[in-house]
Amino acid sequence: MRRAVLALVSGLLLAGCSTGADAVDVNNGGEFRFVAGTPSGEVIPENERAAAPGFSGTLLDGKRFDSSSLAGQVAVLNFWGSWCAPCRVETPEFSEVSVDLADDGVQFLGIDVKETDKQFALAFVHRFDIAFPSLYDPRGEVALAFRNYPANAIPSTIVLDRQGRVAAVYTGAVAQDDLRRVLDRVRKEGS
Repeated sequence: MRRAVLALVSGLLLAGCSTGADAVDVNNGGEFRFVAGTPSGEVIPENERAAAPGFSGTLLDGKRFDSSSLAGQVAVLNFWGSWCAPCRVETPEFSEVSVDLADDGVQFLGIDVKETDKQFALAFVHRFDIAFPSLYDPRGEVALAFRNYPANAIPSTIVLDRQGRVAAVYTGAVAQDDLRRVLDRVRKEGS
């Protein structure tokens, strides 16, 4: 009986992680648990958006970064970790979208959280040839700054509008087509 229960629990955990429908909460005292994923991005109505918190840190390449550099652009903040299975699918797709929209006022920023060794993050970026920069955030401080949004689940993605307000939030892996649809809508605002 015990073996059957362990097999069932293991199967459920593996299924949740591999589908991308769930995300891992990394800021709950160091324990991992799965939280429900958002199946598609819903754009928050413009009159209901709140300003994103300011943040800064060090990029994986050692340069300093401040969120004020995102002003006037649509920004995609992707919270990831090299240890995250859905991130291995999602992040390369995000890289493709970032290249396609680089000249259209869309800036991508990865935020590598809860990474025990920076070398794992650098290897991940190199292996998947990620085109956008990533902050190294081993203590999850940037995720904590976004605590009013589910950025403490990995993967999570937050889309900011040109005024620096939170326009869309995803928990779990994001389908490339859905991200493109949301970005097209946010980019066209005020045009």
